[in-house]
Amino acid sequence: MWEPRGAAVRAAAAALLLGAGVCYCLWRLAAGGRRGRRAAAERGPPADSSPPVSTHTMDVDALQKLIHLLQDTDDPLIQEQALITLSNSAAFSVNQDIIRNLDGLSVIGGMLSKCIPKVKEKALNALNNLSMNIKNQEEIQVFITQVCGTVESAPLNSDVQLAGLRLLTNMSVTNDYHQKMKNSIPCFLHLLSEGTERTQIQVLKVLVNLSANPAMTRHLLRAQVPSLVSLFDNCVNRDILVRALALAANLKKNMKDEEGTKIEEYSEDSIFLTLCRDSAPFAQRLASLLHHPDTEVKEQVVRILTQ
Repeated sequence: MWEPRGAAVRAAAAALLLGAGVCYCLWRLAAGGRRGRRAAAERGPPADSSPPVSTHTMDVDALQKLIHLLQDTDDPLIQEQALITLSNSAAFSVNQDIIRNLDGLSVIGGMLSKCIPKVKEKALNALNNLSMNIKNQEEIQVFITQVCGTVESAPLNSDVQLAGLRLLTNMSVTNDYHQKMKNSIPCFLHLLSEGTERTQIQVLKVLVNLSANPAMTRHLLRAQVPSLVSLFDNCVNRDILVRALALAANLKKNMKDEEGTKIEEYSEDSIFLTLCRDSAPFAQRLASLLHHPDTEVKEQVVRILTQ
C-alpha cells in the first residue's frame, strides 16, 4: 500500500490540499463571507438548504485524488487536512454528488473508526456538510448507529460530541432514520441535563426533530430527565428555552395516544410525569413564561396550553 511518509509525498499532498483550499476561499470571498449553506435544524427539508452552485469548484480528478489520499495514508495530519478540504468542497452542491459517485461517503465514514479525536471530528464535519443532499443521506444513514455511539462515548461538551450532534440534527430532519436514534434518547437527555449551553442547544435540535414524529413519542415520554422543569424559566438562554418549549409542545400534541396508558409504566422523573401527570410545577413555569419578552417563547407557551 502506498504510504505518503516521505517529504516529497508530503509536499505533493500539501500542494493538492492547498489548491483545493484556494477554490473554497475564492467562493468565500465572492459570497462576502457568508456561509454557503446553513445547517438544517429542527424541521425543514434539506432541499431548502442546498448550497449554491459555483464555478469555483474542484473538478472530478482533484476530488478523486483527495479521496484516494484519504484512503492510502495513515498520517493523521494529512487525513485531517484532506477531510477539511472535502468538507469545504461540500459547500458546492455539484461536489456533493461527485463525492458520492466517487464512493467518498464510505471512505469518509471509515474515518469514524479512527481513535484520533481530530480526525473523527473532521470526518463528522464532512459528513454533516454532505448530508444536506438527500441522496447522500441514504448512504450516510448506515453510520447513524456509529455516530450515536461516538456522541455517547465522547468527552462531555467536546468538539467530537458536538460534531456528532450536528450530523444527527441533519439526519433527523425527516422521520426516515429516527428508529436508528431511539436507543440514544437517554444519552441525549443526559447531555441536556449535564451539557453546556452550546451542547444543550445542539441536542435539543435533535430532540425537537424526534419529538415531531409520533412514532417517537412513547420513547421520549418514558425517558428520565430530573432537571427538565428547570429549563422552562425566564432566566434560561432564549435559544434553549424556545427549543425546550417546542419539544414539550410536540410531545403534548402527540400525547393523545398515551391517554390509555397506565401511569405505572412511567418511572419517576420521566418526561410523561413531568409534563402530564405531575404537571403543577410545569404549569406554574408556563404561566410565568406568558410574560416573557420574546414573541416566539410566548407563541410556544400558547401552543402548549392550547393542545
